[in-house]
Amino acid sequence: MAVEAFGQTEDGDVVHRVTLQGGGLTARIMSWGATLQDLRLEGHAAPLTLGFDRFESYPAHSPYFGQTPGRHANRIADGRFSLDGVAYQLERNENGITHLHGGSAGIGKRLWRLDAEGDDFAVFSIVDPDGQSGYPGTMKVEARYELRPGGCLAITYTSVTDRPTLANIAHHSYFNLDGSDSILDHELMIAADQYLPVDERQIPTGAIVAVAGTEFDFCEMRPIRRGGADGQVVYDHNFCLARERGAVRTVALARSLKSGIAMELRTGEAGVQFYAGHKIKPSINGLSGRPYGVHAGFCLETQSWPDSPNHPGFAQAVLRPGETLVQHSEYIFLRD
Repeated sequence: MAVEAFGQTEDGDVVHRVTLQGGGLTARIMSWGATLQDLRLEGHAAPLTLGFDRFESYPAHSPYFGQTPGRHANRIADGRFSLDGVAYQLERNENGITHLHGGSAGIGKRLWRLDAEGDDFAVFSIVDPDGQSGYPGTMKVEARYELRPGGCLAITYTSVTDRPTLANIAHHSYFNLDGSDSILDHELMIAADQYLPVDERQIPTGAIVAVAGTEFDFCEMRPIRRGGADGQVVYDHNFCLARERGAVRTVALARSLKSGIAMELRTGEAGVQFYAGHKIKPSINGLSGRPYGVHAGFCLETQSWPDSPNHPGFAQAVLRPGETLVQHSEYIFLRD
């Protein structure tokens, strides 16, 4: 384990970076955004995630590379919701229309405190104040990163609040299992037989649709590459794992036949947002000077369902005083 200064915020606060080793993995996590800045597997030269070599590149250019969006990850239509009969207006930080990932100053874009660290684990925390981006209540979030035997990166978010509020913390790494320019030839399985179609704002329409017979059927392992005359299918959708949080179980598998590396995803969350990176276009190079383009990485964001406060039939994200929300996911990397 090593802790180092990795940069400074515009306010002059030091951003720390922790290096962890264990289970055949090396992970570097920084205190800004509780961000997984770099992840490596022993014997594989290329990083497993997208990122930048310098902290200063993140506030200016990062599309949430490895960050921890919240207090409500994903989108809320028009930034509006009602809770216990009270209407709230959140910041509309996406094109002035929707609320995305907790707002322009959400917890994925602020400095966290490093509370504890060891050779194979680190714990960060942040307090999100009452009224931040329009959310009610002061909420404290703790993020624990741990490297476990067998190539396992375990991430646990623990949240408490002093008023009823929305809580939906997610991990937002972009994965690439072979270091190639595109992940479209990676294979993927998602253990979900339903998904949420979206409108032109990428807001769920309210329908819950069976994946069978559609381009969204990942019940069996198949390439991400899929499309006809109109080009690659755009994947940025919630796959419905359950109607509420439950036991931690395997929900997705990804693999590269080129590298022989596979990733198993385990979680207790009710949904996983699969994003195939069609909007990736940072104007600077990424880790090790590599340029990133469209489809350079994919995301599997474990979370409650997007826009859930506006759809009573969706998996919900309400947290109340006296409750403790624990969101746990494991990313397990295997080699042939």
